[in-house]
Amino acid sequence: MFKTLKNAWKVEDLRKKILFTLFILLIYRIGNAITVPYVNTELLKTYFTQIDNTALGLLNTISGGSFSQATIFALSIQPYINASIIIQLLCIAIPALERLSKEGGEEGKKKIEAITRYSTVVIGLLQGFGFYYMLNSYGYLEPGIGLWGAIVIIATFTAGSTLLMWLGEQITEFGIGNGISIILFVSIVSRLPSAVITTVRNLASGALKWYGAVGIVLGVLLLVVLIVYVTNAERRIPIQYAKRVVGRKVYGGQNTHLPMKVNMSGVMPIIFASTIASLPATVAAFIPNGNEGWVMRVFDTGGVAYPIIYFLLILAFAYFYSTIQFNPIEVANNLKKNGGFIPGYRAGRPTADFIRRVLNKITLFGAIYLGIVAILPFIFSSASKLGGISLGGTSIIIAVGVAIELQKGIEDQLLLRHYKGFLE
Repeated sequence: MFKTLKNAWKVEDLRKKILFTLFILLIYRIGNAITVPYVNTELLKTYFTQIDNTALGLLNTISGGSFSQATIFALSIQPYINASIIIQLLCIAIPALERLSKEGGEEGKKKIEAITRYSTVVIGLLQGFGFYYMLNSYGYLEPGIGLWGAIVIIATFTAGSTLLMWLGEQITEFGIGNGISIILFVSIVSRLPSAVITTVRNLASGALKWYGAVGIVLGVLLLVVLIVYVTNAERRIPIQYAKRVVGRKVYGGQNTHLPMKVNMSGVMPIIFASTIASLPATVAAFIPNGNEGWVMRVFDTGGVAYPIIYFLLILAFAYFYSTIQFNPIEVANNLKKNGGFIPGYRAGRPTADFIRRVLNKITLFGAIYLGIVAILPFIFSSASKLGGISLGGTSIIIAVGVAIELQKGIEDQLLLRHYKGFLE
């Protein structure tokens, strides 16, 4: 990773992209320190220390701690993620949107992005109102703010989420990699120092034994190695191309392979599953005394139901994303047009059926891998009775996955520029 960044820094246009990305991230971190007016942040922080091991704690982790501080970026990228989920599901359910996304070309893609942006603003308004209602219900607002104070708080939350969506798009267009993923990565990594400090304090107070701390460090390292290994793993289907004679030249006849990633959907199933699984507890927290209701108990990360629901959602979103990203029929048709075939299978439908079977198998393996790695920390936390660890698995998966995607994106840009130092 560091070698890739060093090589990219030597290329002038990539260096400008890196500096631009760092500038946008600086703006994001500054925004995370600006609190919304009329909110008693001290009481809010105390409340979140009590629910740090719940679904709301995960939302706070994804927002880089700004959710518990009621900053202008408190909603983080959650409205954009929710809008993306809704629009992608609607593209499957509504034929007009499906045609627009598949057959509309670049213009259709821009229209889908515009719909997603407008949906983000609407969802930001709803979540901003919900967060205001929660703050008001629990008495975390200054007394006597009135209607004007409510409008300012909701508008600030909505504007912050919209601005964050725009900043992510700027990174995607003028910076390096996927802007939304990079912002999410920075949010999670920014919580690392506080997690280390908490672990050291638990170790000093005796709440955590030395062998427990060693086990946590070794577990994190092994988890990172596993994530990197599976992320880079792929199933290679052999492909042969028939020889073609055009004039005096002979084309084709070579053997190659069709690479299929084991974890084709990356970290998106984790992000979407965590968002959906945390919705009931989030809604319950916005209701007076909802923190004591059955919804919060069922969807408590220390319970039994939440890991099961979380695991099933990861499976569902893994298959959903693999279906969107990889079309076996389209791949089979492209092979047929170019004179390629899979040994032992006729071109056309038999090839598409074989590719679909392989896709289902590796998607199942990748989804189970994501699910197991995501829920193992929950099981460990329940078994050890040590709070604050269960959210670590999801954070590590997202952070490592985004880091790998970012590295590959930079490497691809280096290859496009034929950077000799990278090819050595």
